[in-house]
Amino acid sequence: MIRESTPGRIFKISELTRLIASHLILINKRGAVNLACASRYLEEPVLSTLWEKQFSLRTLLRVLPKDNMVRDLGLWLGKPNAYIYGSFQFNITSPEAWKRLWRYGSWMRVLHPDQWGTLEEDTIRKLRLNLPAGGLFPALRDCDWCITKCSLPHADLFLSQNLEGIHISVPDDLWGVLPTIASVISKLPTHALQRLDIYTSGHKVYLKDSLSSVVLRCGPSLTEFTSTIPLSDAAVDHLIRLPHLSTWRVEGPPIYSAPPFPLKFPPLVRFVLGGGAGPGWLSLLKRLETHVSRTQGTAPLSKTKESLKYLTIKGFSLIIDVPLASSIQMFHNLVNLDMPELHDDGEGQCTFKLDNDCVTELAMALPQLESLVFGSPCERNTCVTTVACLLQISVHCIKLQKLVIHFSATSIVEDLKSLSEDSQFRSLPRCTLRRLDLNRMPLAIYGLERRAVVDGMINIFPSLELMMAWGGPFWDLERL
Repeated sequence: MIRESTPGRIFKISELTRLIASHLILINKRGAVNLACASRYLEEPVLSTLWEKQFSLRTLLRVLPKDNMVRDLGLWLGKPNAYIYGSFQFNITSPEAWKRLWRYGSWMRVLHPDQWGTLEEDTIRKLRLNLPAGGLFPALRDCDWCITKCSLPHADLFLSQNLEGIHISVPDDLWGVLPTIASVISKLPTHALQRLDIYTSGHKVYLKDSLSSVVLRCGPSLTEFTSTIPLSDAAVDHLIRLPHLSTWRVEGPPIYSAPPFPLKFPPLVRFVLGGGAGPGWLSLLKRLETHVSRTQGTAPLSKTKESLKYLTIKGFSLIIDVPLASSIQMFHNLVNLDMPELHDDGEGQCTFKLDNDCVTELAMALPQLESLVFGSPCERNTCVTTVACLLQISVHCIKLQKLVIHFSATSIVEDLKSLSEDSQFRSLPRCTLRRLDLNRMPLAIYGLERRAVVDGMINIFPSLELMMAWGGPFWDLERL
């Protein structure tokens, strides 16, 4: 035991003890438990810090003495993370056991309530009858919930009014309980909400009104909103006016087709345009770039143009053309530009419509890029860009670490040779890209031409180690 010496008095400072415990937990959880047992002054701050990291309901129930456990049909398979969950039932007969359960539950800050369905109804009934005044999880701040039919009726037990982060996933096979799901979503707490993420692929329209009502209740504390569910026009307008919103995923076309436009956009850092909403929103943002508010004398995008770092545009029918690219160029601090779902246009033509000059303009406008993804390269050599655009990207985006781009490989050997003879770029620094993924791009090159392509690509990307094409490595420099 630690005596009442100077070190002992230091450990009475709970903030210091929590800091020590948080570092120790990352290294050795058993060591943290031993530290908690060393002194009565250490027990509370160390255990509370340890339980902040616990997120399992079953872990909480296992703090009960064994004589309170009636049945646990779970089965360990003899190796880590190999546990088959069964039904879980207990019978608490002493006030001390209840106090023990509530004590540990009061420290939990993160919860994954997916395992709620493994509790038998009698167990849940007893929990409700003996709830303390502050609820089952009074310190809960984050809830990550994949809705199930078993957990849905008990949402009130873990959707605390103090939640700062809510992540909800709605599976596609819950059609029979959609009214209940909509009701639960509409009642989500927003008093302290900072992060809201709701995902579903099959119930988007049905849940639109419920989620929109939640958004309209969110206050200035909300900083992150991502959802595959479209919102009402009023909810979208409300989000745009939140002063601290930094992450936003929007579904559907923009609500502003003509003035009056919003006075200002929030300082977004991450912007995801889903559901084919990209072209419409980017066109609107391009118009807002030069629009000046008559009342405030500032452009609505003045903050967003400086703050935006990550832009993702999703949509199977997305066409990357000059208007789209020119709308992106205003965000000169972009670090990540991602358009992952690019396909052909249904007529055998690549939907990547930029030429070398357009790619050069985009690269020059976005010098901070670390990742540039223009969809998965297709099997056709129908795009007008050539390998020359890669040199422009390497020269103007020297921080680039990831690149996925379409270009025609019809005359790649001749194009690379021409670039190697161009003295204009020989003395300029290049990016440190190590891997180039060309996916399904048709590159059938062998013999001496293969060596010429390798040398030409290294001329563009001096740090290149691997190029992927047709589902496998086109070359690995360590094997050449």
